[in-house]
Amino acid sequence: MATHVITGAGSGIGAAVARRLHARGDDLVLHARDAGRAKELAAEFPGARTLVGDLSDPDRLSWAFSHQTLPGQVDTLLHIAGVVDLGPVGELTPKTWRHQLNVNLVAPAELTRLFLPQLRTSRGHVVFVNSGAGLNAHADWAAYAASKHGLKALADSLRHEEHGNGVRVTSVYPGRTASPMQAKVHQQEGKEYDASKWIDPESVATAVVMAVDLPRDAEVNDLTVRPGR
Repeated sequence: MATHVITGAGSGIGAAVARRLHARGDDLVLHARDAGRAKELAAEFPGARTLVGDLSDPDRLSWAFSHQTLPGQVDTLLHIAGVVDLGPVGELTPKTWRHQLNVNLVAPAELTRLFLPQLRTSRGHVVFVNSGAGLNAHADWAAYAASKHGLKALADSLRHEEHGNGVRVTSVYPGRTASPMQAKVHQQEGKEYDASKWIDPESVATAVVMAVDLPRDAEVNDLTVRPGR
């Protein structure tokens, strides 16, 4: 039975991936921002373990985890959590920049560092669910796109560093996906939100699980998933 550490399992793509892996009997370790959220995840995914730590404060993740029992085995580390706040460069405050960089980039880097020993032992897999904004930046998306461009750099560097240890690294770049985050984006853009126009999170989950399940003779480095409508 494989053990997967997942961030962002509470909604959207993360929840869809967690449901897939849970349904087939894999062992899940679900990250939660606080104890209340951990309780909700444990109820939604019976048998799953939880790990509490605030991704917006990556400096304290190591401390938080030191007071909890970490999994001895990690086969897959799936970075799916993320935040977005749009705005023109002329109006974005340092607080807004830091929040998105911390959650979307620094926290994944720190989680990866903390779980690398287990991943090396298992010849495991690190999956970064990035974004189309990690490849192209548009007006009002500077802070979010910067965090996601940085996430691509993190994944690319990690892949080169850990290839000799047998650790696979995959970046997935979904286009706009029907999720609570997308609803927030539309609200910030002042547009009406119609979930049927965007990618179903289950479709992105299919791509993610495919990359995870790929036989050891191959590795998906970069996978772009675009709306089919």
